[in-house]
Amino acid sequence: MWEWFTANSLWILMVAGSTIILLLFGGERVRDKLEKAFPEERRERLNKSITVVLWTVEGVALVVVGTAFAAITLSREGVHAVVTTETLQKWFLDHGISILIILALGIVLWLALKKFLPIFLNQLMAKPQRGESREGMKRRMETLFAVFMGMGKVLIVLLVIFMILTELNINIGPILASLGIIGIAVGFGAQYLIRDLIAGVFILLENQYRVGDVAKVADTWGLVEEVNLRKTVLRDLDGAVHHVPNGEIRVASNYTKRFARVNFNVPVGYGTDLDHAIRVINRVGQELGDDEEWGRLIKTVPQVLRVDNFGDSGIDIKILGDVKPLEQWKVMGELRYRLKKAFDAEGIEIPWPHTKVYFGNSPWDSAPPGGH
Repeated sequence: MWEWFTANSLWILMVAGSTIILLLFGGERVRDKLEKAFPEERRERLNKSITVVLWTVEGVALVVVGTAFAAITLSREGVHAVVTTETLQKWFLDHGISILIILALGIVLWLALKKFLPIFLNQLMAKPQRGESREGMKRRMETLFAVFMGMGKVLIVLLVIFMILTELNINIGPILASLGIIGIAVGFGAQYLIRDLIAGVFILLENQYRVGDVAKVADTWGLVEEVNLRKTVLRDLDGAVHHVPNGEIRVASNYTKRFARVNFNVPVGYGTDLDHAIRVINRVGQELGDDEEWGRLIKTVPQVLRVDNFGDSGIDIKILGDVKPLEQWKVMGELRYRLKKAFDAEGIEIPWPHTKVYFGNSPWDSAPPGGH
């Protein structure tokens, strides 16, 4: 068994290391997809089970990586040498205990990051921005938490790997130099990636939008499902998911930051008494604001702002009001429903496009002289 392990230790090291990297970058995504596939009442228990499985697999992979390093270090005649009990005992006393301490330190750092990062973010955002809602602050904290946890996980793993390599008397100087050269080469060939990362930093620092907001990003409109340093993920009303590189974003429009707005026009016929129509509209808006269910969603009662336009078929009256974020479409739908019922009861015409056809002489032929 040991002969086979030492003979294939390099391949085992590569496979185990790749497994750890895949779990680091894809574990959370797998967790999210599995949670969405189950009912909400089972998600908490499922989340705990997935966490245990991921930690177990990562732990086994780390043990395999450490053992593979040991096999390579102890081999006197290359990777095909046989590892004896004596050499294993000597290696464990010389290096094994230190490596276990390093691994334990990595786990402690990870647990500390997971425990204290939310506290730090709460302290950082203890003083809300002007006009920012509690829900908005919560969405921003969740977005920053996901980004910082991903970065922290990668940094901790790299730190542990370099410390283990140093303990095994492997010179990490050439590795760091190689990474620097590779970084320069990648920098020339991955300018778009660097541009995406820089843009992502400013998006997070400036709090342009968060997970859960509805935004228009690079001419793509939808619900923000994910924000990281490289890209923004949106889901539109058709259910399509759009991946937008942050470097492609020139204009980002957030429809749900701090508050949202009811803003639409209601057309009435040209024969309508405008004063009467405005009183009816304001009354319906006030009734909606006084409603026990709908009033909690409304910040400023929707009211008439002005007579906005003389259209082809009617006169447009603009209605404006402030509501809680993400609630503007729901409130506008209810307001339109109530306005239609009120207009029917008051005999106010809602016009539609139509065409008048005259047979014979036109009305202007019988107009009095000099009339227009």
